[in-house]
Amino acid sequence: MTIPTSPKAPLPLGGGLARNFGTWGRAVRNFLYGMLGYELAQHALEMRASVEALFMLATFGDMIGVPVLPPYYNLRLLPFAVPHIATWKRRVLREHEFTDQHDYHLHGL
Repeated sequence: MTIPTSPKAPLPLGGGLARNFGTWGRAVRNFLYGMLGYELAQHALEMRASVEALFMLATFGDMIGVPVLPPYYNLRLLPFAVPHIATWKRRVLREHEFTDQHDYHLHGL
């Protein structure tokens, strides 16, 4: 004879231990990411933003007065770049100082 179980039945004896282990495992994983990988991830995001800004400048620089490529190639790339043009123009044309890029880098501290 088997005992029927419902979906809301209590967990077996080891259920709480498994749940705590999952919570601790997630905490350790987040700690190790913050200690080892966070700076690398932030650097990769900064590099991606700078490469994207250079790409937009090389292809659509004529929008801000820097003619680089013939318009034929720009028109072929335009459908892919339309969602990013407004933010790119805002980022490129805003006033900023020379040292703005490296304000919050501690470099080994």
